[in-house]
Order: sequence, then structure tokens, then C-alpha cells
Amino acid sequence: MPDKLFDSSDNVRHANPLRHVQSVVLDGVLKLELGGELSGVTVAYETYGQLNAAQDNAVLVCHAISGDSHVARHNDEDDPGWWDIVVGPGKPVDTNRFFVICPNLLGGCRGTTGPGSTNPATGKPYGRSFPTVTIGDMVEVQRRLLEHLGIRRLLAIIGGSVGGHQALTWATRHPDWVRGVIPIATSPRLTSQSLAFDVVGRNAILRDPHFHGGQYYDKPHGPDVGLAIARMIGHITYLSREAMTEKFDANRLQPHDVAVQFEKKFSVGSYLGYQGAKFVERFDANSYLTLSLAMDLFDLGSTPEQLAAAFRNARCRWLVISFSGDWLFPPDQSHDIVRALLANQAAVSYSNIQSDCGHDAFLLPDNLAAYGEMIRAFLDNLSAVPSASVAPDEPQNPTSIFHQRRLDYDRITELIPPGASVLDLGCGSGRLLARLKEKNHRRLMGVELDEKKILASLRHNLDVVQANLNQGLRAFAGQQFDCIVLSQTLQAVFDVEAVINEMLRVGRTGIVSFPNFAYHKLRRMLAEHGRAPRSAGVLHYEWYDTPNIRFLTIADFDDFCRCKNIHVHRRIALDTEAGVEISQDPNLNADLAIFVISREVQGTPSPG
Repeated sequence: MPDKLFDSSDNVRHANPLRHVQSVVLDGVLKLELGGELSGVTVAYETYGQLNAAQDNAVLVCHAISGDSHVARHNDEDDPGWWDIVVGPGKPVDTNRFFVICPNLLGGCRGTTGPGSTNPATGKPYGRSFPTVTIGDMVEVQRRLLEHLGIRRLLAIIGGSVGGHQALTWATRHPDWVRGVIPIATSPRLTSQSLAFDVVGRNAILRDPHFHGGQYYDKPHGPDVGLAIARMIGHITYLSREAMTEKFDANRLQPHDVAVQFEKKFSVGSYLGYQGAKFVERFDANSYLTLSLAMDLFDLGSTPEQLAAAFRNARCRWLVISFSGDWLFPPDQSHDIVRALLANQAAVSYSNIQSDCGHDAFLLPDNLAAYGEMIRAFLDNLSAVPSASVAPDEPQNPTSIFHQRRLDYDRITELIPPGASVLDLGCGSGRLLARLKEKNHRRLMGVELDEKKILASLRHNLDVVQANLNQGLRAFAGQQFDCIVLSQTLQAVFDVEAVINEMLRVGRTGIVSFPNFAYHKLRRMLAEHGRAPRSAGVLHYEWYDTPNIRFLTIADFDDFCRCKNIHVHRRIALDTEAGVEISQDPNLNADLAIFVISREVQGTPSPG
């Protein structure tokens, strides 16, 4: 490897023989979705760990276009795998606990039947006569492999990019086979922009003079230039603008002298040329055509209604992960998946990891502490193994102004009827939901912006979706929950009316708690000392670093509800320093208020 300039997710991949690969020839004929059939399909796969006696610890890892069965090292003498950072002993997908299976895709070139395999009808490689296969065909081959291994139900399926397409297909077509699904950096279908790059890449291969109509296996030269260009185009889409700026801008006119035939005037050119040339060493051009076309044909729908219908039969639990710098499979497409799942009231968690790495982020270590630990927590939940819990004295939600115990949690827990479904807005690390979980509520879910707190909620075995409250709750349908909680967050939102309206659209009843800035101690700080209210026990932020942009009072919120035709069912005022409920002049004597509200609709339930 020349130096760090050439670092990429491809670095660990190689053309060496796979030392631990296994293979099986499937019985019968595989009828393909788009017509045609294949008989005697060979599947290459690798396994890690041991299948337990209950056969309930199997995890299927689905690879992307350029991957293969070698997801991780088997021992110190083995070559690196393409996802060593995630799969292995003690890693997020812990092979000390889970039985991991990773098969090479149908149409691939690392042991599974593909265009380079011998066509039994001709005795020669299929080449371009290899039939068009779909993601559904690939999943069917995987399903038959699992049957051969004696596995009838998976603990989880994990896949990134086109591996995510496979995971989505498993969940929607074979719902009884899987308990949990983790689609990463993927989509219900490709954007037209992403599709365009694949079209150009395939044309580069098809127009290479050494393509020979796809029958180049017995020729001195294959379509190496076309395949290298296709991979170079791919690498452009895998990196974000920020990653390219950091990698190439400082030395853009100082390219490395690498032995490739492509233009190297700029440093980015030598990088792309190197990646393209290395790819040719280990991949078959016909397989690239086959797999990229299968990805491009994948389509679960483009409208919310189509997607909701596509996911209607899925019965698994979900962890959906996207990356902010990914423009090949942009985060809004993952959000479309989440919205469809929420429409079906699925158990789903979602996080859009902040990353400048682009689409390749899920293969790189830069954000592993976030996405890797989310995967670990999710698998722990599926296998009923407790994750590290959040310490009782952890820092409070950053939108809270209080250091001390969340007394409002005690009262809110009492206010919510047993068995109610609850959505906690700004749920932080899930401490309130964790309390409610002990009361056997029908459905519990959180909304949180901070990815570290999303991880903490996952460790509490909770479902939490990343969203910015100031941008609304459009992912949720009307009246989807019995109760919506907004606890000590109201003072930090920009559009109070919009957030309250969304609460009461999505939930039948809302519970709002907020600090009362008319509290007598806070009044004195400003009136007598002429300084912004601040104290160790009540308001601990300095004026310049407070997240609170609203300084509302109990009287203010009363007026707001009256003006907006919002019905107040209960009004509870607390002195949290003394730990008592206030009945006399609460606007003066309480530092915290709890309101139970709803729209004035006949028959609206009143909690507590």
C-alpha cells in the first residue's frame, strides 16, 4: 500500500484464496423472478462462532456489491475480512455469542454461481448469457442455504448498501424467519442520480474493446479498463465532499506515481486509478454487471403508501442506520423506510449518524463507536442479554434545567394509565420510558436528536427514532399513541405552537412538563441582583450557554392553552427542591409544572 492517501474500505479486500470458505450445491432448480432458471446452484459461504442448542443465535450478514463471504478473520493467520471492525470475538457482532453466516451473492465471483461459472448446457462460462437475477433471487438462495444448515429462524439479519436491500427483502418476504433486521446505509430503491452512476459504469465495461460480448474468459485480456473505470466511478460515490476535500485538497497537484494507465495529474486521479486497478485483480466484470443491475432493479416503492404496503407483513424488530454524509444512499431514504415502518406500528429504532465519511462510513472505523455500539445493543436486546445500563446519576437531558432527581418523572409515570401507548418526545437516554416499561404498557417509543442518547436508550431495550422536534413529527400518523410526553423540553423548542399541535395530532393526550421561570427565587435573582437567573439547585446554566430559548411561566402556558382552544385536564405544580406539590399560588411558589392537555374532543380520556 503506497500510503494513507490510498486508504479506503477496499484496502482489506484481496484476491487471495479464501481459506475457510465452504460451499454447497443446492438441490433442485432455482426459478428466477424475471424468467429463466438455474440448476445446481453452488453457494460459497463462511461461518463464525457456534450455533447453540436452541438454534436461536444465528445472524446472517449480507454483503454489498464488491464484498464476499469473508466478512472477518477466522484466526490470526487468516487474511483480514471486509468487516473485521464489526464481526469477531467481543466485537459488536460477537462471534463468541452468535453464529454468523455470510454467503457470497448469487451472480458473484467468489465461489457462488455467477457469470464466470460453467454453464452446464455449453460447458463454457455463462458470460453474458447468465440470466438477469434480482435481490429476491439472491435472498431465495440464502434461504435455501440456511435450510441446508438446519436453520429455520434467524436472530438477526444485517446488511449495508445492497446488503441492506437483501435485509429488507428478507423482512418483507419471509417475516417468520427473522426476529430483528439492521439495514444500514440503504434504501427502498436507488435514486435516479445513484442509478445514473451505475449506468455509466456498466457502459464503461460493455464498451471496453476487450469485453468480447462477455466471453473474455479464454482471451489474453478482459475488459480491465472498463471495470477499473466502473470502480473509479463507484469510489467517487462512496466518498462525501468533505472526505474528498480532506483527502485530496492539500496535495491536489501532487499525485502519486502509481503504475496505472489512467490520468494522474491530480492526487485524486492517482487515488482513483489505484483503486480501479486493485479492483480488477479480484473481481469479474460480468459479475459487476449482474450485481449492479440487480441493485438497480430493486424497488419497494416510491410513495409512502407503496412503502407502507411493502412493509405491512414484516413482524421483526428494526434498527435502521444511515449516515449524514452519504449522498449515494441519502438519509432521507432511510427515513422513508422508518416512516413506512411507523405507519405499520412496527418496533423500530433509527439513527442518522453524523459522519463526513460518505457511503463508505459503515465499513470504516471513524464512526464505529456510534453505529457499532448500536448494533451491539440491538443484538443484546434480541438475545435478551442486558446491555450496559445508564447510571442513575448520569447527566440529565441537555434540554433540562435541573440537576436534581427528575421529580416530574415520578408524577408523569403516575398520570399515564396502565397499558397506554406512549411516545416520549426528547426522551434523552430513555429513563422515563424505562420506568414505564415496568408497567407493561402496550407500546413505548422515544424521539431523540442526540445519537449518544439514542444509544443509551437502545441499551435500555427501548425503541427510539432520531428526529428534530422543531421539524415536526411527520413520520407519525394521527392519533397513533394514547399519550405523548414532552418533559422539560418545551423551553428549548423554536416553534412552541407547532410542536404542541403535532403532539396533539399524534397523541390523544399530551403531558407537558416545564420549568416555571416565575418561581420566586428566580424572580429575586433578576429583580434584586440584576442578573440572569441561575442557581445550583434550579437553574444551573450560565446566560451564554443555556439551551433554554423560552422563559415561560405557569400563567403563560395557561394563557396559551386558553387562546389555542387546548383543554387542560390536570395542572400539577411542584417545588422540586422541597419535593412537595404546591397548591397555593403555584406561579410564584413552584419551580416545575406538569400539564395534561388535549384538544377539546368529546370522549378524550383524562390520564390520572
